[in-house]
Amino acid sequence: MSEEMTAVADHHHDEIPKGLSRWLFTTNHKDIGTLYLWFSFIMFIIGGAMALVIRAELFQPGLQLVNPHFFNQMTTVHALVMIFGAIMPGFVGFANWLVPLMIGAPDMALPRMNNWSFWLLPFAGTLLIGSLFLPGGGPAAGWTIYPPLSIQTGMGMDFTIFAIHMLGMSSILGSINIIATILNMRAPGMTLMKMPLFVWTWLITAFLLLAVMPVLAGAVTMLLTDRHFDTHFFDAAGGGDPLMFQHIFWFFGHPEVYILVLPAFGMISAIIPTFARKPLFGYTSMVFATVSIAFLSFIVWAHHMYTVGMPLSGELFFMYATMLIAIPTGVKVFNWLATMWRGSMTFETPMLYAISAVALFTVGGLTGVMMAITPADFQYHDTYFIVAHFHYVIFAGSVLSMFGAVYFWLPKWTGHMYNETLGKWHFWLTVIAFNVTFFPQHFLGLAGMPRRIPDYAQQFTEFNMVSSIGAFVLGFSQILLLINVVRTIKAGQQASDQVWEGAEGLEWTLPSPTPYHTFVTPPKVS
Repeated sequence: MSEEMTAVADHHHDEIPKGLSRWLFTTNHKDIGTLYLWFSFIMFIIGGAMALVIRAELFQPGLQLVNPHFFNQMTTVHALVMIFGAIMPGFVGFANWLVPLMIGAPDMALPRMNNWSFWLLPFAGTLLIGSLFLPGGGPAAGWTIYPPLSIQTGMGMDFTIFAIHMLGMSSILGSINIIATILNMRAPGMTLMKMPLFVWTWLITAFLLLAVMPVLAGAVTMLLTDRHFDTHFFDAAGGGDPLMFQHIFWFFGHPEVYILVLPAFGMISAIIPTFARKPLFGYTSMVFATVSIAFLSFIVWAHHMYTVGMPLSGELFFMYATMLIAIPTGVKVFNWLATMWRGSMTFETPMLYAISAVALFTVGGLTGVMMAITPADFQYHDTYFIVAHFHYVIFAGSVLSMFGAVYFWLPKWTGHMYNETLGKWHFWLTVIAFNVTFFPQHFLGLAGMPRRIPDYAQQFTEFNMVSSIGAFVLGFSQILLLINVVRTIKAGQQASDQVWEGAEGLEWTLPSPTPYHTFVTPPKVS
């Protein structure tokens, strides 16, 4: 695809606001993207600290450091902070920064709403983390907040429900904005099938969010009324059905997994062709695979619930539907491998992250196919095998891709190159420590160690020790990322406009750093 530029920027640099008001009232997509990314990183560190509390407790059998109730609060809030506070806002930050640049738009379609969708987050995050400091502590029912436990717990659960509502509102507003921008503000000549894959994955993710966030909102509202207004939706003692909550929750929860990984697929599809110096293999099939994954994600939710006593026909349906998702996902992995095949590859930090994300996500995918098999899942359910599986999907798929994307686009955003040596140190420490942390958990699960417990049988000690050491190395190696990003912003080497030799797309035609206002006159895409 060739891009002919007619105008890249206006140079009214005097219009850039200064000081605190710039950040509080900004409607500029780049500023809001930056706010999202910093918020995401702060939440990532907080959620990581909670994970380290969990792993410190599990270093040895017996109750070591924290009481069981606090341990349960950590497992619950860690997951909620990581999903709704770190990964989702992180991806929205990238969408804010990149979608207008990639489609040749001057800004997002609804800039004021964009500002509001961000500023909902700090309040929601404060509510969620603040719940830990209330009498009775934070939510301790697991991130799935299943009744009856979530009906019986203290005030922390109410705070959590309100936090989920606000986080959901932020996601819905962000999604409406992304859809409106992509459908209405593309540059002349930028047809849907010329859009970069990152834009495609975000368009589909935004529709997924619009479809499922209200479902979660409905479920937690019913939970709230069960707690305070004597409704009995989920309270078996009053004629309700706790299983109904599980069905509603997972109808949101499984598409949510793909909300967390589809934008990552878009990032990988931008990074691999750049460093393979080849166009992406099978662009059209990638688009259709993304649409297929999104569609199938709605019809597989009950694979989280094989053990609740479903009829055999239901179990068979969900088993085959779940296995079917492996096909479009396999198409994606095949296309990435085909893109790399016989390419002139170099292995800078973004490429290393993209390759490791593909390899490790595939491990997560394979264990997912194992768990799709109903009789096998009866053995794995609620063991550490599940914990290993979803960290290989979410950490390897989403977080590693996001790290790669930071190194990939940061030079363009800041106009400075990051330190490659430091980037590689961050990569190797992260990936090795991640595998040391989570790979042993597969075996712990297969041997029967249950999840969400602060104590365990003696025979699981060694693998838990290994896992905990890995977790601490993984946690502290993220300081390297922070150092590298701050050094890049402050004093990195000047980056060229192109930045990467094989980079394609409208954002690489702009100067580095990207001007505050871009594409005032739309570029023509031919």
